[in-house]
This record gives sequence, structure tokens and C-alpha cells, in this order.
Amino acid sequence: MPRTTVPDRPTGTLTDAWRHSVGTGRLGLALRRDYQDSLALVQREIGFRHVRGHGLLSDDLGVHRPYDAAAGQGRRRGTRYVTTYLDQVVDAYLEAGIAPFVELGFMPAALASGDRTVFWWQGNVTPPRDHREWADLVRAVVAHLVDRYGLDEVRGWPIEVWNEPDLGHFWAPGGDGAGDAQEAYFRLYEASAHAVKDVDASLQVGGPALSPAGDDWWKPFADLVATRDVPVDFVSGHAYASGPAQHVPFGTYQTVRPPEHLLERFAAPGRLLAGTGLADVPVHVTEFNTSYRPDNPVHDTAYNAAYLAPVLAAGGDLVDSFAYWTFCDVFEEAGVPASFLHGGFGMLAHRQVKKPTFHLFAFMARLGASVLARGRDHLVTRDDATGRVTVLAWQPVGGSDDPEEPERHEVRLSLPVAGVTAFALRSEVDTERGNAWAAWRAMGRPASPTGRQLDALREAAEPVRTAWAPPVVAGRVALDLTLGRHGVTLVEIDPVVDETPAWLDDRRVLGRAGREEAADG
Repeated sequence: MPRTTVPDRPTGTLTDAWRHSVGTGRLGLALRRDYQDSLALVQREIGFRHVRGHGLLSDDLGVHRPYDAAAGQGRRRGTRYVTTYLDQVVDAYLEAGIAPFVELGFMPAALASGDRTVFWWQGNVTPPRDHREWADLVRAVVAHLVDRYGLDEVRGWPIEVWNEPDLGHFWAPGGDGAGDAQEAYFRLYEASAHAVKDVDASLQVGGPALSPAGDDWWKPFADLVATRDVPVDFVSGHAYASGPAQHVPFGTYQTVRPPEHLLERFAAPGRLLAGTGLADVPVHVTEFNTSYRPDNPVHDTAYNAAYLAPVLAAGGDLVDSFAYWTFCDVFEEAGVPASFLHGGFGMLAHRQVKKPTFHLFAFMARLGASVLARGRDHLVTRDDATGRVTVLAWQPVGGSDDPEEPERHEVRLSLPVAGVTAFALRSEVDTERGNAWAAWRAMGRPASPTGRQLDALREAAEPVRTAWAPPVVAGRVALDLTLGRHGVTLVEIDPVVDETPAWLDDRRVLGRAGREEAADG
């Protein structure tokens, strides 16, 4: 297998669209210790800029609080906007170095037109019974955020209206005279967008947060914006690659389309909005993953990391951001998880145990900004300030209908390296190495691991690391990598300035070289 010669000069710039945002469980979970510890770890090793989750306006956070109190000889009715928990959540985010990607939803029960809910935690998904009262709520919450955190800060937080209104699970108009789902959502969006802009015109508002099944909504949404002069600063949608669900107790299996499918989903909004007034607005993919189920074991595997590697490498060429759903397994849409590794969306399991997908993102965070080469199984970058060359390599994987991947995959590169000597550090994960799921299965899949088992899982979850001094010949390093099945690897090569004193001789560490010299004398 010949080596691929990597050019000396950059061919482009690696965008950080992959780290713009990350998903989370409902916002109320941010008050839990495990959640906050997990977020701190993610921010320390990866560093996302925004976090998006459901439930900001659901009763879980208790923002919308109608009251009925005695007032003189009559009764006084009104609504109080209570931000006790909301402030704690946002404060925790900002302290962790991450800002909200605000999602307006779901409906407070006292404002809802119906009782239809979604998820174990029962988020209400019906339209407001009074759109003016809904607009008042939106206006009050956004104004509070601006007052508490400052306009300069909040104008950097995208504000998205609702979640997947094209799906009946998440948007259920009925009984309020609102018409069909699309018409009802457009009415909600218009009221919400104007309420946001009433607070300040510089705030970012957008939607329609469509599921992968919502392609037929894009053109009507663009028509709404054009004909009614509705504010929109960005558009948003979601991307998943899994097929129909096959349910088992406390779990789900699904087929998976090839990775190219996700990139096609990223490109869909731009393609469908071409020629409309929204053709040039930013596109945010506010959820993406292999499977849309929070109990699919694929999320825990090395396959998931290898599958997503080319998506992270190329996704920024298609959209302004794409948010992995989610950063940790503190997540309860299908109920309290029944087992430690249960197929949760998170790149971290409970108790900060790293999954292979976590390592993929951590590897991405260590890449340079200048792209030297891209291939079907590798991405090579350089940090121009330090000369460090970084290689992200992966075994290409297919979907469920493709043949199984071989046990090994070879990547051979010739890399430009400044200086006469170099230091290389390789980090590897695959089906056996850096793989908490493999270790957990070997343990007998304990539902709630003991402290000793958790320590073992954390150690087994760390990538295998190897350091060496590769020869630099004519300004190049020959890099020959063998990846394990579903492997993802990071190689960092730094130019070395040798500071070894002239009197040091490593051959004499055990005294043998000195003894031989004395005998010769």
C-alpha cells in the first residue's frame, strides 16, 4: 500500500462548526450533580460554545405561574414569571464556559390548549390557548435574560422556536381552532419571533427546528417569512441516520444508513431553500446522531465514533453548526435509565465514564486550524503557530446493508514536519481499546456498577497511548498506522528542540557502559 503524500501548504481551514453547540437533556436536569460534573469534564477536554435542550418553558422549571388571590372585595388574577430554577441553570452553564442555545418550549400546562404530552417527564406539546399570553411569556423570559446577563451576552445566544413541529409527538394542535400542524406552528413562530424582537432587534431568532422528515415544510416556512415579514435570523433542522425501531424491554435496535446520509441531511435545508429569501441565512443542525432513540446501544460503541468521524471532518463545509445529541446520559425522555450503559445519546455515560464518541470529539478539539489533507479515512491539520501536525484517522464504516468492516485498517501517510527531530503521540480507540462498553460487557453488564467497577470502567475507557520519536527525513515523517476494527486514532507530531546536555549518556543509566569503558582503560 503506497503512502499518501500530504502537501506542505494548507488546502483550507477547518471550521469549528462541530463545537458551536451540543445537545442536552431537559434543562431541569442541569441542577443535578452528575450532570454538572459531566458538563465540566466535557468543557475541559472539548469545549463547546452553546448547549441546547428542551423544557425551558415546561412546568419542570416553573417559569409560568398563574395566581388567583384575594384583592379587597374581589379576586385578583394574573401571572408571575418565576426564574428561580432558570437562573440557576443558566448560571451553571456560564460558570462552565458554555452559553445557552435557547429553545422556546414546551407549553406550560396553565397556558396549553390541550393535555397532549411527550416523554416520561410529560412536556406539553399543544399550542397556547392564547397567543398574546404566550408572546407575553416569551417577551418576559427573554427580557429577564437580557436584564440578568446583559444584551451583549444574550445577543450571542440563538433563540429557536419549538422542536420538531412537523412530528405529531412534538406538536399537537387540536381543539383551539388553529388548523393543521403547519399553520398552527407558523402562527406560534410569528408570535414568538416578534416577541423576541420586541425585547431587542439584535437578538437572534429562528426555526423551524424540523425533524429529518420535515422537508416539505421548508418552502412554506420561507413563504411565511417573505409574505408576512416575519423575523428570522437562522434556520434549524435535525439529522439522524437510523431506520424503524425494533423494541425490546428497556432498549431499541435500529438499522443505520451509511454516514453519507447524515451529510446529505445537513445539506438538505440549503438545497431546499435555494432561490428563496432564506437562501443565505445561517443553517444550524440543532440535533444529530446515528439513532434518534435514547436507548439504542449503538451510541455506546466504537462504531458510533468511526461512523461520525467523517461527518465531523466535513460537516462544517455544509452548515454553520451541528450539535451532537447529547453530551451526557443524564437524560430521561424514555424514563430513568434501567442500566448503566443503556444506549443513551450521551458521549459520556453516567458518572463521567467516557464513550468512544467522547474521544472522537476530544481528538477533534486537538486538531490544528490549517487543513493539509482530507481523505476517506483521514484528516491532516497543522497548527501554524507551533508547527504541530495532527492526524485524525478512522476506519471507514458502512450502514446496516453494507458488509461488516474488517478487523484491521491501514493508513499510510508522508507528512511534512518542520525541524530535524520530532515527537509523536498516538491515542487509539476501537472495539477493544478505549472502550467502556467492551469492558462493561466483560463485567457482566452490571446495572449499577460498584465504586471499584466504576474505577475500572474509567480506566478501560481511556485511549491507548503510544509515544515515540519518528525519524525526520528530508523534512518528512513516514506514518504507517494500523487501526483496529471501528478504530479512531489521533496522532500529534511536534517539532522538537533538543535540550539534552552534552554530558548525559542514557547507555550509562544501569552503569554498564561506564563499566565497559573502565575495563577498556
